[in-house]
Amino acid sequence: MVTKIYIDTSIVGGYFDAEFSNNTKALFKRLENKEIIFMTSSVLMQELQKAPPNVRELLGKYNADCFEYVELTKEAITLADKYVAEKVVGKTSIDDCRHIALATIYKADVLASWNFKHIVNLDRIKGYNGVNLKCGYSVVEIRSPKELLKYDKD
Repeated sequence: MVTKIYIDTSIVGGYFDAEFSNNTKALFKRLENKEIIFMTSSVLMQELQKAPPNVRELLGKYNADCFEYVELTKEAITLADKYVAEKVVGKTSIDDCRHIALATIYKADVLASWNFKHIVNLDRIKGYNGVNLKCGYSVVEIRSPKELLKYDKD
């Protein structure tokens, strides 16, 4: 079974960032090899509209079958608002919360992000998953691309 990885905007931008490009490109290589599928969303597409052209155009270089697109729903908005209400993060991080909510509701195998302040952060992950469990959802795996690479067997 192919792993479904929900990606946020930091993954697309990370492709061109000196600090993150090697690991991000390796993750995209797994996408090219059909080992994984990227889950993308209306939130991601909206955020990409504000990005530089090279970042905006990156996903268009891949076949549509590499992606599963999910739409922001009222259910996801409500869950994202709960993360803020429970003070997992502040109101200014609502789009980050919407990414988490979408990955949760659409049952991504994992959410990938380079956002260590608001997403890939142990305290935040515990907070998001605490809210998820309280609201009847399952926990969501959250990792950086570095943790999603394949390594040769020793």
